[in-house]
Amino acid sequence: MMRSKNSNKHYFTKMGSRKKVHAFVRVRPTDDFAHEMIKYRDDNKTIDIHLKKDSRRGVVNNQQTDWSFKLDRVLHDASQDLVYETVAKDVVSQALNGFNGTIMCYGQTGAGKTYTMTGATENYKHRGILPRALQQVFKMIEERPTHAITVRVSYLEIYNESLFDLLSTLPYVGPSVTPMTIVENPQGVFIKGLSVHLTSQEEDAFSLLFEGETNRIIASHTMNKNSSRSHCIFTIYVEARSRTLSDEKYVTSKINLVDLAGSERLGKSRSEGRVLKEATYINKSLSFLEQAIIALGDQKRDHIPFRQCKLTHALKDSLGGNCNMVLVTNIYGEAAQLEETLSSLRFASRMKLVTTEPTVNEKYDAERMVRNLEKELALLKQELAIHDSLANRTLVNYDPMDEIQIAEINSQVRRYLEGTLEEIDIINLRQIQEVFNQFRVVLSQQEQEVESTLRRKYTLIDKNDYAAISAVQKAGLVDADGHLVGEPDGQGFGLGVAPFSTKPGKKSKSKKMFKEQLSSSARKEGASSPLSGKDLDVSTSKTQLTPSSKDGDVKDMVVRDRETSNTEPLASDSPKEELRPPRPSTPPAKPVAFEDFKNERGSEINRIFKENKSILNERRKRASETTQRINAIKREIDMTKEALNLQKSLREKQGEYENKGLMIIDEEEFLLILKLKDLKKQYRTEYQDLRDLRAEIQYCQHLVDQCRHRLLTEFDIWYNESFFVPEDLQMAVKPGGSIRPGMMPLSKIVSLGEDDQDRFSQLQQTTLPEGPDSVSFYNAKVKMEQKHNYLKTMMGLQQAHRK
Repeated sequence: MMRSKNSNKHYFTKMGSRKKVHAFVRVRPTDDFAHEMIKYRDDNKTIDIHLKKDSRRGVVNNQQTDWSFKLDRVLHDASQDLVYETVAKDVVSQALNGFNGTIMCYGQTGAGKTYTMTGATENYKHRGILPRALQQVFKMIEERPTHAITVRVSYLEIYNESLFDLLSTLPYVGPSVTPMTIVENPQGVFIKGLSVHLTSQEEDAFSLLFEGETNRIIASHTMNKNSSRSHCIFTIYVEARSRTLSDEKYVTSKINLVDLAGSERLGKSRSEGRVLKEATYINKSLSFLEQAIIALGDQKRDHIPFRQCKLTHALKDSLGGNCNMVLVTNIYGEAAQLEETLSSLRFASRMKLVTTEPTVNEKYDAERMVRNLEKELALLKQELAIHDSLANRTLVNYDPMDEIQIAEINSQVRRYLEGTLEEIDIINLRQIQEVFNQFRVVLSQQEQEVESTLRRKYTLIDKNDYAAISAVQKAGLVDADGHLVGEPDGQGFGLGVAPFSTKPGKKSKSKKMFKEQLSSSARKEGASSPLSGKDLDVSTSKTQLTPSSKDGDVKDMVVRDRETSNTEPLASDSPKEELRPPRPSTPPAKPVAFEDFKNERGSEINRIFKENKSILNERRKRASETTQRINAIKREIDMTKEALNLQKSLREKQGEYENKGLMIIDEEEFLLILKLKDLKKQYRTEYQDLRDLRAEIQYCQHLVDQCRHRLLTEFDIWYNESFFVPEDLQMAVKPGGSIRPGMMPLSKIVSLGEDDQDRFSQLQQTTLPEGPDSVSFYNAKVKMEQKHNYLKTMMGLQQAHRK
C-alpha cells in the first residue's frame, strides 16, 4: 500500500496487479464493404487484411500484402447496446468501487468515433457510450442506499493546442480571465481553470452534456459533413462515502471519456484555409499520442514524452497510469480507406502492449477518524483498569479531572505554600500537571490581590505616561525629580518642605488646575485612561504612588470624565404601532381571500401575471393563424402541382417542341410554375415565422409559470400571516422583524387552472415510447432546444431592433 499526505487529507491507494489495455475495433457499416480485403476469423477477435500487389512495381516485388491483428473483440454491425455492454459497462461499474477508468475512441475522420462516444441525440436508442455511462452511474447510486455518492462532471476541449471549457457558457460559470493550464501534483494531473459541476440527478448530467455538445467545434469536408475539429474529454468524478459512522474511509474515482478528432489525409479531405490549419494540429497531436504509446509499450524506455502536446499531457494519468484503460478503434470497411484502416489497427496493436496498474483511490475522513480514536481510547482505558486491578494497585482514574478534583488540588497547593501541608502525594501524570497548573493560578491570584490592595490606598501613575506625570507636577503633587511631596529620600513618606503651590491657601485652586490639565492631556493622547492596569508595575522604579487621601477627588474626576466621554445619548422616541383592522374570528375561505389578495398586496404580481398571460394568448392566437395560413398554402401548393402535372401530361400527349435545345411550354404552364415558386417562398416564410412564434410561446409560458408560482407562494404567506399568526407575534413578521416572510408552514394553496399546453407537456412526459428510463434524456434534450430557440429568437429581435 502506498500513502501520500498533504496538509488536510490522507490519501491511500491499494496497489493492484498490472494489466494490459483492452482494445476493440468497431467497423463502420457500409454498402461497399471490401469482403476480399477485410476478413474476420471465427474467434471474433482477429481481423485479417489482404492487399493486392502493385503490378507497377515490376517482377521483383517485396511489398507486404497480408496483415493479421488480434484484439479483444471485433464489433462488426454491432448496435449501440452491444458496444456499451462490451466496452464500457465494466469500467463504469468498477469506478464506483474506487477505480479510475478511461474510454478512448480513435480512428480516421468520419469512421464513427463521435457516434460511438456520444451517439445521436435525436433518438434515445442511438445514444452512445457517454450518456449510457451517466445513466449507469445514477442507476448504481440508487442500488447502493448504504453509501452517499456524489457525482461531478467537466467537459474539456483541446482545439489547436489550446484548452477550452465547453461548459463556460453556463450563466453561473462565465468565461475564465486566465487561460487554463495543465497542473501536476502527487495525486495526479488536473486542469486548472476547468469548471466542475455537481449533478444530483440524471437529467442535470444530460443537460450539461448537451450544453457542451452544442459548443463543440465542427466543420465539413469531403470525408465528413460534421467532422469534429477538436479532442474532447468528458470526465465524471465519483465520490462514495459509507453512511455508517464506523467506516472512516471513502473512495474517489474519475471516468475519462475521450473523443479524439480524426486523422486526415489532406489529399482525400481536400481541406483548405481554417480547416487545413485544424487538420495540421489534429495530425500533429495524434502523432505525438502514438509516440507516447510506442514509448509506453517499450519496457526499456525510461522517459515517456507526455509533455509534447496538450492531449498527451492531459491524459498522462490515463495512458499507462492507475486506471482501467479501454480503446475503441473505429475503421472504415471500404477498399478506398484501406491505408487509414491499417494505420488505425497498428495503433490499436501498439496500445495493447501498454500495461496499466489500476488502484483503488481511498481517502480517510478526519472527523470519522477522531470518532474511531475516541472509541479506541475508551477501550484502552478499560484495559488499563483491568491491569491495575490484577496488579493490586489502588484505583487509578485516567479520565480528565473534574472541577471537584481541581479544587482539591488547589487547596493542597495553598496549604503547601502556607506551610500547613508538608508534601503533596503523587498519583499519576495528570495530577502532576494539574499541581503545576494550580501553582501558576495561585501566583497570579496573589499578584492581583497585591495590585488591588495598592490601588485602594494609592493612585498608580505609569512613569512612561509623560502626559500624566507632567499634569501631576504642574498640580504640585510631585517635585521636578519625580518624588512625592514630602518624600525627600524617594523611599517612603516623611517630613519635608512642600512647594508653595501645595500650601493650604492654594489647595483648591491647584486641585482645579490639575483636574483640567489631566483631563485635557488624557483626551489629547487618545488613551482610554492614564491609570490603566495593563502597563502598570507596582515596583517604585516604574510607578509613582500618590496617596489616595489627598487625590481621591482626582481619581474620581478622571473616572467620571472617561465615562462621560464614552457615553452617547440614547434615543427615547420609538415608532408608534400602525393601526390594523380587526382580525375576523374565523379565517375566510381561500377563494375569497385570494381575490382580496390579488386586489391588495398581490396586485402588482397579479397585474404582471395577467399581462404575461395576455401576451401568451396573443402569441398562441398568432401561431394558430399562421398554422392555418401554412395549411392553406400547402393545399394550394398541392393543387398547383396537380394542375402543373396535368399540363405536362397534355404537353407530352400533344408532342413536345424544342427551340435550340430548350423546351417550349405554353403560357398557362409557365404561370403555374411561377405560382408554385411564389407559394413555396410564402410557405418557407410562414414556417419560419411559426418557428419564431413557438420559441416566443415557450419563453412566455416560462414567465407565466414563474408568475403563477410566485403569486401562489406570496398568497400562502400572506394568508398564514394574516389569519393564523397570533396577534402578539404580528410585529415579528413585519419588515425588520425577527421572523422572515415565508418561514411560516405552508398549507394547501389554491391552484390556478392549467391550460391545454400544460396538460400536453405533462402527457408528453408520461407517455414516452422508450419507457421511464428515457424521461431524463428527453427532458434534458427539450430544455436545451428551448434554450437555443430562445437565444436565437432574442438575437433575431436584437438584430431587427438595430435595423
